[in-house]
Amino acid sequence: MNKHDKDNNESVNVEIKSGRYCFSETGTAVNIALAFLTSAGLFYANIMPVLVSGLVEGLGFSQKTAGIIGSANIYGAALGAFISIFIVKRIKWKFVCLILLLLLISIDIISMFVSNAESLIAVRFVHGSVGGLIVGIGLSITARTKNASKAFGYLLLVQFGCGGLGVMLIPGLIPDYGHQIVFFVLIVFSSIALLTLPFLPAFPVRKATVELQLGIKKIKLYRSPVLLVLLAIFLFQASNMGPYAYIVGLGKNYNIDIAFISSSLGIAAWMGILGSLLVVFLASTKCGRTIPIVIAVFVTLVGTGCLLYSEYKWVYFVANCVVGITWAFSIAYLLGMVAEFDKAGQMAALAGLASKLGLASGPMIAALVLGDDDYKILITLAVVALFVCLLLAIYPALLLDRRESKVNVL
Repeated sequence: MNKHDKDNNESVNVEIKSGRYCFSETGTAVNIALAFLTSAGLFYANIMPVLVSGLVEGLGFSQKTAGIIGSANIYGAALGAFISIFIVKRIKWKFVCLILLLLLISIDIISMFVSNAESLIAVRFVHGSVGGLIVGIGLSITARTKNASKAFGYLLLVQFGCGGLGVMLIPGLIPDYGHQIVFFVLIVFSSIALLTLPFLPAFPVRKATVELQLGIKKIKLYRSPVLLVLLAIFLFQASNMGPYAYIVGLGKNYNIDIAFISSSLGIAAWMGILGSLLVVFLASTKCGRTIPIVIAVFVTLVGTGCLLYSEYKWVYFVANCVVGITWAFSIAYLLGMVAEFDKAGQMAALAGLASKLGLASGPMIAALVLGDDDYKILITLAVVALFVCLLLAIYPALLLDRRESKVNVL
């Protein structure tokens, strides 16, 4: 086979392996399929405002009760992600994901017919635990791909793209179909992941990169650099989700009408797609990680700080759109950094846990500091946390850039 034929074969997204059709490990299709698989377990977080409003309108729950149900989902996901850390290297992941997806769909079906708040909290916690396992496994498999940063870009592309679509379309369907339409959408999303699962390659565990020759000394990559990135992920997610959970109340506090708030958040969700696409583009270049992640987190910090001036509607709108873009971009890069430190995928599952704990803890911390609608304290705290996140991410990014520069020279 000549080089031209080899290049043509590698460009095809579907190939035959052992008599079965599978997506090519380097194709776009495999990245999209992995994105749907990984997102299935946590897609409710992307449409959380819709889930909460659906429970309020459909079942008459209070905002607080509906919020607790949503939080139960995320805390369950954190438990599932924690469990996944210890099993991702030992399981037949495709078979396990098949069972978990079927369970996830079944729990969403049950949720459609549960009207008691306490029972629904328990059901959604179990749903979150199952979903967290799927997300943890999905992240570990994504870490085994040839270009993990690019794959995580597709992950955020699917999450923000489908999430934005859900935020825009589902609210208009709730009056006619009730809160059940929210769970039906989750079922459809999980079904797509289930249908594409058989076409994913095996992605066997590779030998983990445990040390790196830099100059004359060896640096253990699974120690301090990874821990710094994990803490950065936690702070980044918490400092973004904290204000986001109360972004509607923030707008109302500045006397912005609900129609403008809703349209702003919907557009901001779609803007996140740009951040995901930018990751996919930059992952194919040689610009490294340090400069992109520093710029992105800094812009997120500035955008969050601008929310202090939300009395100007255009500032509220632009700040949400900017953070939507940089949120998708930054978290994809941070997750990709963890994946580069551990190609076996175990640390990627731990990164998923850090992410979920941040997503769950952000709103909880925000509730404690808000007091009498004191959004200035909340936003200031988020800005400080983002600055610390930026400092934590610089050293690991420099390590990875230095490694790649040495490999390219060789």
